[in-house]
Amino acid sequence: MRKLIGKRLFSPDVRFIVVAFLAWRIWLQVFLWRGWFVLPLKEILAHPGLWAWANFDGEHYLAIAYHGYVNFEQALFPLYPWLMRIFVYPFRESPFALLISGLTISHLAFLSSLFLFYKLIKLDFDDRVARLAIFFLLVFPTSFFFGAVYSESLFLALILGSFYAARKKQWWVVGILGALASATQVVGIFLLPALLWEWWEQRSTENLRLKTQDFFELIPLFLVPLGLLFYMRFLASYFQDPLMFLHVQPAFGATRSVDKLILIYQVFWRYLKMIATTKLDPLYFTVWLEFLSAAGFGSLLGFAYFARNKLVYFKKIRFSYLIFAVFAFLAPTLTGTFSSMPRYVLILFPCYISLALIKNKFFCFLFCVFCILLLAFATIFFTRGYFVG
Repeated sequence: MRKLIGKRLFSPDVRFIVVAFLAWRIWLQVFLWRGWFVLPLKEILAHPGLWAWANFDGEHYLAIAYHGYVNFEQALFPLYPWLMRIFVYPFRESPFALLISGLTISHLAFLSSLFLFYKLIKLDFDDRVARLAIFFLLVFPTSFFFGAVYSESLFLALILGSFYAARKKQWWVVGILGALASATQVVGIFLLPALLWEWWEQRSTENLRLKTQDFFELIPLFLVPLGLLFYMRFLASYFQDPLMFLHVQPAFGATRSVDKLILIYQVFWRYLKMIATTKLDPLYFTVWLEFLSAAGFGSLLGFAYFARNKLVYFKKIRFSYLIFAVFAFLAPTLTGTFSSMPRYVLILFPCYISLALIKNKFFCFLFCVFCILLLAFATIFFTRGYFVG
């Protein structure tokens, strides 16, 4: 038994993930140190260094963990700050302890995400595809959010865990993880249609005749909305508005519209006008990053769908993955902006699988170089107090 455990702990796959994770984290710290010498510190960031990883929404997560919801912080869902508080409960009144708690949760969740992502990909593809997909995720220009006081790493771990459990037909695990996901970010609710499709696809592939008892497997899937519903009940009880997480969005200064839906082509037109008129400063970099993230990942999702019908090696990308990714991609754009899109696309895991399936080595090389350069710039901007997503 010890030998078996030892082999698993020190297998090439485990070594690759751990080494890649550590290399990614070291390079982020190098970028942070480099930023001290190349970019002025913005006034809103009082404590460079360790506190730099709690910028913008990170400050709000710390505040929620410290004293609960005030002002317009209801836009941020509760599971992540609640875990931050629980993790250091005896020291919950210490902002520094909450900072360490948030960073610890983010890093552990992201490392778990890498393992889950690897295992999920290996169900359909070989080692090369799994490793490339993880590499593309690590070098993506805003991957530093996985190591910050943000909920992205926790959310990614929960959605990957949900899909992996679904592939293993562990439906109660699926329901529980899905409920936690919808208590972490609002787009977690889109796991429900995706997982329902996964259940149906498994039955269709196995050519099994549906029996009445088979539908009992669907019951756990309807736990997925509970995280969102409990949060809505909390908001209704304390703030008399169950949709307050939506109604406070414009207060964050991202020019979001919540009273009407804006189609994605209108948002692209708006960004093209901004690119043509915005002056050269850090905001110009952010506008371009938002535009490229939306255009790039929208194209990847479209390519994955059409290639899935024509190319053999793309057929293995599960349609359930694409259902979740498309809904999670489109939902933020309906508010009329691509603001924070460079962060939102981090959880669109089918896109990283699609990138790993592209066999043009020259394209992959150029894409990696481009991403690493942008990762350096974006990390420096973020840790010096400039908004990038």
